[in-house]
Amino acid sequence: MRVAQVIGRVTLNMQDPSFKGGRWLMCNPLDTAHFNSAFKKQPPLSKQLSLVAYDNLGAGEGDIVGIVEGAEATAPFDYDIPIDAITVAIFDSLSYEPPN
Repeated sequence: MRVAQVIGRVTLNMQDPSFKGGRWLMCNPLDTAHFNSAFKKQPPLSKQLSLVAYDNLGAGEGDIVGIVEGAEATAPFDYDIPIDAITVAIFDSLSYEPPN
Protein backbone atom coordinates (compact mmCIF):
# COMPACT_ATOMS: atom_id res chain seq x y z
CA MET A 1 0.00 0.00 0.00
CA ARG A 2 1.14 3.54 -0.77
CA VAL A 3 0.10 6.69 1.06
CA ALA A 4 -1.02 9.60 -1.13
CA GLN A 5 -2.86 12.90 -1.04
CA VAL A 6 -5.86 13.45 -3.31
CA ILE A 7 -5.01 16.45 -5.51
CA GLY A 8 -7.98 16.39 -7.88
CA ARG A 9 -10.69 14.48 -9.70
CA VAL A 10 -10.68 12.94 -13.15
CA THR A 11 -13.78 13.38 -15.32
CA LEU A 12 -14.58 10.78 -17.96
CA ASN A 13 -16.96 11.08 -20.89
CA MET A 14 -17.51 7.33 -20.89
CA GLN A 15 -16.51 4.53 -18.53
CA ASP A 16 -17.06 0.81 -18.17
CA PRO A 17 -20.42 0.12 -16.45
CA SER A 18 -18.62 -1.98 -13.81
CA PHE A 19 -17.29 1.27 -12.29
CA LYS A 20 -20.77 2.65 -11.54
CA GLY A 21 -20.97 4.29 -8.13
CA GLY A 22 -17.31 5.31 -7.85
CA ARG A 23 -15.10 8.13 -9.02
CA TRP A 24 -11.57 8.59 -10.27
CA LEU A 25 -9.10 10.62 -8.21
CA MET A 26 -5.72 12.11 -9.07
CA CYS A 27 -3.37 11.17 -6.22
CA ASN A 28 0.09 12.42 -5.28
CA PRO A 29 2.15 9.74 -3.47
CA LEU A 30 3.75 11.07 -0.28
CA ASP A 31 7.40 10.77 0.59
CA THR A 32 8.01 9.34 4.07
CA ALA A 33 9.44 12.70 5.16
CA HIS A 34 5.94 14.21 4.85
CA PHE A 35 3.88 11.49 6.59
CA ASN A 36 3.74 13.21 9.99
CA SER A 37 3.09 16.72 8.67
CA ALA A 38 0.63 15.90 5.84
CA PHE A 39 -2.41 16.76 7.98
CA LYS A 40 -1.03 20.11 9.18
CA LYS A 41 0.17 21.54 5.87
CA GLN A 42 -0.14 20.46 2.27
CA PRO A 43 2.84 18.34 1.26
CA PRO A 44 4.79 19.32 -1.86
CA LEU A 45 4.33 17.35 -5.06
CA SER A 46 6.27 14.12 -4.82
CA LYS A 47 9.20 13.10 -6.99
CA GLN A 48 7.14 9.99 -7.70
CA LEU A 49 4.62 10.22 -10.52
CA SER A 50 1.05 11.09 -9.62
CA LEU A 51 -1.49 8.41 -10.39
CA VAL A 52 -5.20 7.98 -11.01
CA ALA A 53 -7.03 5.70 -8.56
CA TYR A 54 -10.59 4.42 -8.46
CA ASP A 55 -12.42 5.48 -5.30
CA ASN A 56 -15.66 4.16 -3.87
CA LEU A 57 -14.96 5.30 -0.29
CA GLY A 58 -15.85 8.97 -0.81
CA ALA A 59 -12.40 10.54 -0.53
CA GLY A 60 -12.14 14.16 -1.59
CA GLU A 61 -9.51 16.69 -2.55
CA GLY A 62 -6.90 17.13 0.19
CA ASP A 63 -7.63 13.78 1.88
CA ILE A 64 -4.75 11.45 2.72
CA VAL A 65 -5.53 7.98 1.37
CA GLY A 66 -4.06 4.49 1.16
CA ILE A 67 -3.77 3.14 -2.37
CA VAL A 68 -3.30 -0.44 -3.52
CA GLU A 69 -2.01 -1.07 -7.02
CA GLY A 70 -1.73 -3.97 -9.43
CA ALA A 71 -3.63 -7.25 -9.20
CA GLU A 72 -4.49 -6.59 -5.54
CA ALA A 73 -6.60 -3.60 -6.65
CA THR A 74 -9.14 -6.02 -8.13
CA ALA A 75 -9.57 -7.98 -4.85
CA PRO A 76 -12.65 -6.05 -3.57
CA PHE A 77 -14.66 -7.01 -6.65
CA ASP A 78 -16.48 -10.29 -7.29
CA TYR A 79 -16.07 -9.93 -11.03
CA ASP A 80 -13.31 -9.17 -13.53
CA ILE A 81 -12.63 -5.45 -13.64
CA PRO A 82 -10.01 -3.45 -15.58
CA ILE A 83 -8.40 -1.56 -12.70
CA ASP A 84 -4.83 -0.90 -11.60
CA ALA A 85 -5.17 1.36 -8.51
CA ILE A 86 -7.87 1.74 -5.85
CA THR A 87 -8.22 3.70 -2.63
CA VAL A 88 -8.54 1.36 0.36
CA ALA A 89 -8.36 3.79 3.30
CA ILE A 90 -8.94 7.42 4.21
CA PHE A 91 -6.55 8.33 7.04
CA ASP A 92 -7.49 10.58 9.97
CA SER A 93 -3.87 10.82 11.12
CA LEU A 94 -0.46 9.27 10.55
CA SER A 95 2.41 8.71 12.95
CA TYR A 96 5.61 7.53 11.32
CA GLU A 97 8.94 6.88 12.98
CA PRO A 98 11.73 5.89 10.56
CA PRO A 99 13.67 2.73 11.43
CA ASN A 100 17.14 3.27 12.89
